[in-house]
Amino acid sequence: MNPEEFRQFGHRVVDLIADYRAGVAARPVHPPHQPGAIRAQLPPEPPQAPEDFAAVLADVERVLLPGLSHWQHPKFFGYFPSNGELSSVLGDYLSTGLGVLGIAWQSAPALTELEEHVLDWLRQMLGLSPAWRGVIQDTASSSTLVALLCARERSTGFAAVEHGLDQSRAPLVVYVSAHSHSSVEKAALLAGFGRANLRKVAVDASYALDADALEHAIRADLAAGRRPCAIVATTGTTTTTAMDPIARCAALARDYKVWLHVDGAMAGCAMILPECRGLWEGIEGADSLVVNPHKWLGAAFDCSTYYVRDPEHLVRVMSTNPSYLQTSADGRVTNFRDWGIPLGRRFRALKLWCLIRERGVLALRERLRRDLENAQWLADQVRAEPHWRLLAPVALQTLCVRHEPPQISSEALDRHTLAWVERLHASGAAWLTPAQLDGHWMARISIGALTTERAHVEQLWRDLRAVVR
Repeated sequence: MNPEEFRQFGHRVVDLIADYRAGVAARPVHPPHQPGAIRAQLPPEPPQAPEDFAAVLADVERVLLPGLSHWQHPKFFGYFPSNGELSSVLGDYLSTGLGVLGIAWQSAPALTELEEHVLDWLRQMLGLSPAWRGVIQDTASSSTLVALLCARERSTGFAAVEHGLDQSRAPLVVYVSAHSHSSVEKAALLAGFGRANLRKVAVDASYALDADALEHAIRADLAAGRRPCAIVATTGTTTTTAMDPIARCAALARDYKVWLHVDGAMAGCAMILPECRGLWEGIEGADSLVVNPHKWLGAAFDCSTYYVRDPEHLVRVMSTNPSYLQTSADGRVTNFRDWGIPLGRRFRALKLWCLIRERGVLALRERLRRDLENAQWLADQVRAEPHWRLLAPVALQTLCVRHEPPQISSEALDRHTLAWVERLHASGAAWLTPAQLDGHWMARISIGALTTERAHVEQLWRDLRAVVR
């Protein structure tokens, strides 16, 4: 494809995306397809001769679009928001089209310096002190893995990175909430801690980590000759958006000399609202922090921001310095290859930069406040309706709800819940996530898509009451 052909089809791609976004509300929020239905429409062998790109775009519209779950749909209430503001989409498009790689400052100076600058903008938006420095990773999974590698090396005095984990020494222990994200457990396993040394600490009545239980677990491990290494606290757990007590965790981390990493992947976005920052009181006592602007804030996926208070420690853990990457600028610049796992890095800062500039902080705050107000409105309706129950506090924009007909057994209630959720999905009216809480199924409603307004939440409430009958 030459530049003129690219220009022609590029306009068509932009038109396709614009038409898709403008009309997404008219589509079923989730496709009715069975497994394998998409592949059955595709040729089993690759084309031997070139195809007109118009045919590719036609298949995007004919085969792929009808087979998508529409995360940008105003009735998408599942999982978590994964908003892609169109200004951020253009930033991502620029990144891909420019085709530069950030393997060192010298390989693309503007890539590095814009990333440093826009991460400092976001730091200010989140109300964090200048003690923090940030880097963009792909996902919170990678950020948490990097955090636990840094924790491991601080506890071992860099012995593990030099010699590997010494199984003859007392094992290192990681402490997490029983409601922490599954990626935290995966990171602990990949970092070599072992499942036997991952402590899933009990939660309190609001499903937040119980700080007293955490201290008890740390003391028990010390008494048994094990080495407490890291605490992973969560600002906004996946199931209920519970807020772990960061200040208490920070005090314990300081007292017992362990690393504190805070997972604020989705809910951290709320901290651009000054009125929400009390939810992570004590954050300045953490060693590392992850916030995903590609969730609620509106940056196109993937854009996970990882902040640390000691970048020199991070670089010592993660850096390699082969001769072919050395430049005369080293020592005067940031080389982000030493701040994470991959060597090659995309120009991800462009999509965050475009988002913040095109929206502005005030408009971003206004949209998040809209979602918080809509969540509280729905919570009020649930509380007032007979046989409907809110199962957890509504800290932000996620509700955990269950319809509980009178005199129904636990087993029948689970079947009832899964059945009405399935009926809702099959109708195409809305999409939400069934999940287990305290061993029983419930419906998890996450409000926060860009296009979701009060009218859509009101319609969801009507649909919920109709589908359980």
